Amino acid sequence: MSLRNYLDKIRPKFEEGGKLHAFKSVYDGFDSFLYVPSETSKSGASIHDAIDSKRIMSIVVIAVLPAMLFGMYNIGYQNAVYAGKLADATFWGMFFYGFLALLPNILVSYIVGLGIEFAWAQWKKEEIQEGYLVSGILIPLILPVTIPLWMLALAVAFSVIFAKEIFGGTGMNIFNPALVARAFLFFSYPSKMTGDISVWVSQKSICGLGFNVGQIPDGLTTATPLGQMAQGAAVPFNTDWVTGLIPGSVGETSIIAIAIGAVILLWCGIASWKTMLSVFVGGGVLGAIFNATGSLSLPWYDYLTLGGFAFGAVFMATDPVTSARTETGKWIYGFLIGAMAVIVRVLNAGYPEGMMLAILLGNMFAPLIDYCVVERNISKRANRLKNK
Repeated sequence: MSLRNYLDKIRPKFEEGGKLHAFKSVYDGFDSFLYVPSETSKSGASIHDAIDSKRIMSIVVIAVLPAMLFGMYNIGYQNAVYAGKLADATFWGMFFYGFLALLPNILVSYIVGLGIEFAWAQWKKEEIQEGYLVSGILIPLILPVTIPLWMLALAVAFSVIFAKEIFGGTGMNIFNPALVARAFLFFSYPSKMTGDISVWVSQKSICGLGFNVGQIPDGLTTATPLGQMAQGAAVPFNTDWVTGLIPGSVGETSIIAIAIGAVILLWCGIASWKTMLSVFVGGGVLGAIFNATGSLSLPWYDYLTLGGFAFGAVFMATDPVTSARTETGKWIYGFLIGAMAVIVRVLNAGYPEGMMLAILLGNMFAPLIDYCVVERNISKRANRLKNK
């Protein structure tokens, strides 16, 4: 209660007429993040729930923690593998190597993103919006750990300003901000987002701390498993594709860690199981069709376990702001994303990872899907009344 009392004590300084009234939105942002607001509506009809948007965002962050923690370990593991030092590496050595390699990316993401959010709120004299709590952690997890920090900062700024604030802020954006940041980097700096394994394996030098440090050989040009599949190479199924001990974006490699996050989201009622399931159904159906026509010689389920497919289905496609909101629309929306992801992967050998474009395409069509579903329901009800 001492913190609550302290916040109440300094509140007058941030109210109109107080010495710090210019920073009222900053105060409100911290206060509402730490405690559930006590204000209620003064007029109009309102529905009150036990959980607000900040608590929803916090649960999503908790759900993504297993993927993030495993990603930290995998950063060190991949470094040790390609440096030829796996036999000498320890679990904690690899984990802390990955932790220190990823930490700057997370800090830059939050500092730049929240800095823009705070500045925008001060300029508009509005409350600080909480949407970036999730985007701030998702962006580093869907990028290579080797991404230069200045590129990351530029992508975050572009995402927050042009994919979020321009549209009106949290709840008004059409496209998923985290995926917009990835798309910005992919099309602006493709050499840092695609290519050989050296793009995905950390080569950061973290010396003097007793952690595993390995120097990756120069000229490493081995393709990732998904890249090999895009080139038509026969890549036998490996259990590492499920555990996540393969090169890739930080949070996207471990199916097990992603599944834990999915359980948390579904158990808390945050994500829609219909959207999540239909993404996998759409990917599986198109994969089976390509198998039947001979366009895809590999088993269809290989495409569901590699790259960002599972991570996108669980944490990106289910975004309540940018996804379809009608119950029927969720099935259509998810199926469209899963199907398009496999289509891009199979038909475009130059772009083996199709999940990003598939979800952004789904974001674009989500309002139209909902509109058509609603109009169809209205038409059906009108016809029922007419035929009575």
